[in-house]
Amino acid sequence: MGRFDKQTVLVTGGTGGQGASHVRAYHEEGANVVIAALSAERGEALAAELGERALFVRLDVTDEDAWVAAVAETERRFGPIAVLVNNAGVQNPAVPIEAVERHVWDRVLAVNLTGAFLGIKTVTPSLRRNGGGVIVNIASTMAHVGSPFYAPYVAGKWALRGLTRTAALELGRDGIRVNSLHPGVISTPFITDSVDGQPPIADFYSPEPYAIPRMGTPADITALLLHLTSAEASFVTGSEFVADGGLLLGPALKPGTTAA
Repeated sequence: MGRFDKQTVLVTGGTGGQGASHVRAYHEEGANVVIAALSAERGEALAAELGERALFVRLDVTDEDAWVAAVAETERRFGPIAVLVNNAGVQNPAVPIEAVERHVWDRVLAVNLTGAFLGIKTVTPSLRRNGGGVIVNIASTMAHVGSPFYAPYVAGKWALRGLTRTAALELGRDGIRVNSLHPGVISTPFITDSVDGQPPIADFYSPEPYAIPRMGTPADITALLLHLTSAEASFVTGSEFVADGGLLLGPALKPGTTAA
């Protein structure tokens, strides 16, 4: 018996480094999984790999009509949704605020913030039809600090914290829990690949100073996500969960350091 037997889970950005990890894990735990993403090629391939209980739906998270269609197709195939994971996200090129182009600002906010808003708005009726459920918004450690050159991304992730807490207050009495998960630097193409020809984040980030001196893996985030969306976390809502190896804490003591 899996923790999510007979439950339907929709994951946006479901073909990315973290998204695909989440999808596979939910499927292994018995869920019906809905892979919501832009790439039909990758989405259909992942659904075919998983086989039974897997469905790909093409979804631009900034398009409300596309959300309505995705929920309708999900319910037609599997019934009401039990878990929504707002995982889709994009990064901006690393430039100072004065050099951020308006279309870049609009695009990053549209995907990272408005996309989650539309997900909550559109999926909530399905969660109610399910008798309750869970929403997790994937935020970032950048939602807790300022970060030079990443103003659009930082602004969207900070705002996502407020959206999460507001949704938790509005939906709690419907049996719907809403939390946010804040990954640190996770080894995925989001970190290891360049954006618009610029060096990837991995080229100038080192985990060596921190308490857990390694990059995170998608599996690290998936494990926490599955806990938060399971019955094991039934008393948890409106909360923020950081998984960053100690990044936000700052540099840790080196081995052998004493107070003397």
